[in-house]
Amino acid sequence: MATGLHGHRIGAALLHSAVAELAGTFILVLGIITTAILLPFPVVPFAGTAALLIGVAAFGPVSGAHFNPAVTVALAVTGRFPWRHVPLYVAAQFAGAVLAALAAWGVEGSRTNGALGATAPATGVSGPRVLLVEALVTFILVLVIVAVATDRTIPRVGAALAIGTALGVAILISGPITGAGVNPARALGPMLIAGQLTDWWAYLIGPLLGGIAGALLWSLMPATQAPPILATADATARS
Repeated sequence: MATGLHGHRIGAALLHSAVAELAGTFILVLGIITTAILLPFPVVPFAGTAALLIGVAAFGPVSGAHFNPAVTVALAVTGRFPWRHVPLYVAAQFAGAVLAALAAWGVEGSRTNGALGATAPATGVSGPRVLLVEALVTFILVLVIVAVATDRTIPRVGAALAIGTALGVAILISGPITGAGVNPARALGPMLIAGQLTDWWAYLIGPLLGGIAGALLWSLMPATQAPPILATADATARS
């Protein structure tokens, strides 16, 4: 059986994996948006880092801790995750984000105060610029994820720290410009519940393109890394 991120056995207990993706995305999005609603922006990157650390530690071996459609699609494009599992993972991630937005609404008591932490362009920022910034920061995040979470020599704690820090850096870069989506589920879930859909397409397409670019770049690195997970599994099965 193929092994995915953080030692996750791809295809084993697929329903459990979907539940883990829903729960992990819920924790990640709730941590970010409630912080964005209640506290000043400089705290948000730390909240994102901490929430992602928690999710990777808790659910990494169960689902691979994608928590982001851009990660799932990028892994599928580079042969590290089966396309047939992508719809279930992505559906679970969006469900987790929507539930997080609903929970934030319940905690805050209003969906208009802070727009439930929904992403929105800064004044004067166009949709294409949002797409570019979101693609760039998601490129950074996914490049780090595939670099550390597929390397069997890096302890899971070290991988979680690197991934969480990469998200924090991505939020610091993009927050003042786009509100820091870096994840189509994190962006569109709160946007949908808050009824604020400004440039939603850029928050969807940008991270997907950036994530694919990051994963493709890593696949072109010198052969010091392990070969694609699914290809390795197929070769083992044939031998």
